Amino acid sequence: MNNFKFEALNHLDFEYLNDLSETELAENHIKKMIVDKFPGFPCRTTLEDAKIDEMVFLLNYDFHNVNSPYRANGPVFVRANQPTKTYENNEIPVMFNHRLLSLRGYNKEAMMIFADVSEGKFLKEKLSQILENPKIEYIHLHNAKPGCFNCTVKRI
Repeated sequence: MNNFKFEALNHLDFEYLNDLSETELAENHIKKMIVDKFPGFPCRTTLEDAKIDEMVFLLNYDFHNVNSPYRANGPVFVRANQPTKTYENNEIPVMFNHRLLSLRGYNKEAMMIFADVSEGKFLKEKLSQILENPKIEYIHLHNAKPGCFNCTVKRI
């Protein structure tokens, strides 16, 4: 089996959101929302679905800030005042179990060299299989239907 580790976004990159006024949020195209369904608001710093009545921010984020044509940004949900959660080697966060995922493998030049979709319940086997290719340095997981970035999975 090829080993991997999930990496959530760093909550420190989002702490400033708590200090923004409603006007500043609007000026920066950031939405403050109260969660009204579960699951449905996947937090990118905890890799957990936010709970009903929790407050989240929805904003555009540069999740693939690289010197490559695959540089990318997009919308992410971040739970307010929640520290980054770390995961053990080969541990799959529960929020992926019920999602259809797009998996994108990148080489050391940040070029996409693999792409596929998978049901989350098969994710552990799929990640191990993808990492059989020694040229794949890391994998990005996206929600397949809306296309939103979730996290990076690194080879270990």
